[in-house]
Amino acid sequence: MAIGEIRITDNLDELLAILPPDIAGPLKKMSGLLELIEVVLDLGRRPEARFESHFTYLKEEFVTTDEIKFVVDRVCKFGGDNRAGIPRTLHRISAIKNRTNDIIGLTLRVGRAVYGTISLISDLVNTDRSILLMGRPGVGKTTMLREMARVLADDFQKRVVIVDTSNEIAGDGDIPHPGIGLARRMQVPHHDLQHEVMIEAVQNHMPEVIVVDEIGTEQEAYAARTIAERGVQLIATAHGNSLTNLLLNPTLSDLVGGIQAVTLSDEEARRRGTQKTVLERKAPPTFDVVIEIHEKDRLAIHENVDTVVDQILRGVNPQPEIRERDEKGGFKVVQARSLPPSKAVFQNGMKNNRGKASGRPDDYPFSHEDPPPVPHLKRLVPGASRTIRIFPYAVSRNRIEKAVELMKLKAVVVRHMDEADVILTLKSQEHKGTKKIRELAGTVPIHSIRSNTVAQIQSFLKSYFQVHGNHCGREEEEAADPCNGRQFSQREKQAMEETEIAIKEVLRSSRPVEMAPQNSYIRRLQHQLADKYSLMSSSLGQEPFRRVSIFTTKSGPIH
Repeated sequence: MAIGEIRITDNLDELLAILPPDIAGPLKKMSGLLELIEVVLDLGRRPEARFESHFTYLKEEFVTTDEIKFVVDRVCKFGGDNRAGIPRTLHRISAIKNRTNDIIGLTLRVGRAVYGTISLISDLVNTDRSILLMGRPGVGKTTMLREMARVLADDFQKRVVIVDTSNEIAGDGDIPHPGIGLARRMQVPHHDLQHEVMIEAVQNHMPEVIVVDEIGTEQEAYAARTIAERGVQLIATAHGNSLTNLLLNPTLSDLVGGIQAVTLSDEEARRRGTQKTVLERKAPPTFDVVIEIHEKDRLAIHENVDTVVDQILRGVNPQPEIRERDEKGGFKVVQARSLPPSKAVFQNGMKNNRGKASGRPDDYPFSHEDPPPVPHLKRLVPGASRTIRIFPYAVSRNRIEKAVELMKLKAVVVRHMDEADVILTLKSQEHKGTKKIRELAGTVPIHSIRSNTVAQIQSFLKSYFQVHGNHCGREEEEAADPCNGRQFSQREKQAMEETEIAIKEVLRSSRPVEMAPQNSYIRRLQHQLADKYSLMSSSLGQEPFRRVSIFTTKSGPIH
């Protein structure tokens, strides 16, 4: 068979032979039988032939008990999953039973061996990497799985063992369908025992490749991991339409590494610019490649699954490589795979115990959301035409961003020191002389503020950007005299400026805002100012860290 050529074997004559003559006769005369999907026989209804785009009745008379018995007597014995088959074919006969266990309906699904379907992924098959196929029912997962088993056994002379739970891969009967080539097949006595047969295949038959259809339980996922850790290539299908769906499935997420909540240190959380509790991949994935089958001639390929999962957990939508079959039987790439910025580090970096790059978020020098730092970046000075990049260390990045927006400054907040033109930190942190600040002290200007408040941040920005005048709006100008013309000290002015900005934020977003700790006199002034704007306020915490929270009645205070 030529490369890229597709050949279909459906053994349709064997299926027609088990149908009653008055049903098989009209079916044989129909055109387009290559598109026949299934024949449905329900007691007391007209028999149907279902095609890809339509269905048709095979006769006007209703199906009788004798006609159902005619079919049942000509197929193999039905198993615990209410499925049977025709020996050495891929046809599947499924039964519908009543409460007394009598068969009252049959679905005769046409099974086809399609040769040449894996031309879309021919470059991935013989790479010794474990591959997981996903897609909706009927899209062709099992067909592609069968062809991969045949190619690996026949063309690459590998020892392939198929764990065939429902006999869909290699057909019914003791002799497997020729569609699997030289691959060996192990049948499963009951679908609940699939995981045991998977382990048995590895222990007893020394396979190089194991092929499994429909991994669907936690036990089967664990068995798959065991197989992969023993160095055996695993090719399987799983329930789900996409990698993201699989990752959110608590039963099967272990196939792609699983998810766990991790609590970061304060310093690491600041470095990443995230909350202290984040989701991370729990372990190396069982499968190295995940293929989403969108249509029979279109699929998406996620290579380096560990890296892709890390991207998803960091909020980055993965961009897989999308391939479509072309007119010559090969494939064309309609969307190239997008690599994360740290891909080069990933490929050359740390290795896990299976000899692959670990892909843990800690291995990356910068997050996926940010562009990579520019080597030997020229440090900018205020007044330059380019945007100033500020790295906050122990300072709220949200407050800096809001202050920059209010003051309309040409500045952005970055997530990593390597990218910064200036570092903004607290005096307490600077005095401690943390290791990272000491490392960059000679190359990056470091500025410090007394407290993590909007007023302090604005004061720094005014000084750094040489901004004159108040750029915070008219409301903020009133903060110097909110209580009967009294003149405030510098500290009190800064506290009241922070209060005005907090009030503006509460009025804009209806979300509570908590301010920096102050003494009892300043807190009283803050309460009075909140009341002036018809907002609620309360004092939280214990001295000397007691502070004011401003909120609407609906939102409630911060606790």
